Amino acid sequence: MKRTLFNNRLLPWLLLAPQLAITFIFFLWPATQAIIQSFLRQDAFGLSTNFVGLANYRALMNSAQYMNSLQVTAVFAISVTVFSLLIALVMALAVDRMIRSARTYTTLLVWPYAVAPAVAGILWWFIFNPTIGILPYLLDMVGYNWNHLSSKRDAMTLVVVASVWKQISYNFLFFVAGLQAIPASLREAAAIDGAGPVRRFFDITFPLLSPTTFFLLVVNIVYAMFDTFAVIDATTQGGPAQATNILVYKVYFDGFIGQSMGSSSAQSVVLMAIVITLTVIQFRWIEKKVQY
Repeated sequence: MKRTLFNNRLLPWLLLAPQLAITFIFFLWPATQAIIQSFLRQDAFGLSTNFVGLANYRALMNSAQYMNSLQVTAVFAISVTVFSLLIALVMALAVDRMIRSARTYTTLLVWPYAVAPAVAGILWWFIFNPTIGILPYLLDMVGYNWNHLSSKRDAMTLVVVASVWKQISYNFLFFVAGLQAIPASLREAAAIDGAGPVRRFFDITFPLLSPTTFFLLVVNIVYAMFDTFAVIDATTQGGPAQATNILVYKVYFDGFIGQSMGSSSAQSVVLMAIVITLTVIQFRWIEKKVQY
């Protein structure tokens, strides 16, 4: 590996300065402000601010709505992560077996990744719209009355489907790259020894694909916890009856709509702590099972 040496000690810092500035302005500074704000409380008119210590955090732990939001987020994040990874893996395996149409198939599957989350939410909102949507019409033909405006289960299904559809393309690209990096000779040798497709997948393909899977697991959990805000906002706005009010949307609603900046900041700190904890757990324990 070639090592780069700088004659001027200031040059490396100048090269890093743009990225360091972006990190400070868009992450460290807002995070610090949120932590400070979480210990404060403003009056109804925003004219005075008082230090209240951990009162905002205690109020969250005693809030039934916040506990409900935690449960909704857990169900939503697990559903989005599991389904987006499984579907993308199945599609990547299908591409890996193709010869002639693999490039066309891959191109078509990559397109949804270029769609913004808010646009993805609106697209699926139209598809699942109880009045004009095609899927509710088809479901009504088999006896199911779809209405995500009143049914909690239907609303959760809508936001999960929209979020999964948006993320499949990203996972698919990495899975395809991971599969193509596996030497074909290993699978061919296993086939010669009499191992079937299922046995070859679990004994050879999936273990060698574990680094890619681990990376995507971390990325998808972060995606489900943060980047799905636009999907929720474009489809259900957290309803009905708080059924899809995940933590990141509740932070926005309480802070920008309810103008409860102290509570909203405390929620953002808790959300950041949850994501950091999950990431550390994954790197500390799950990564041990990854075969590089």
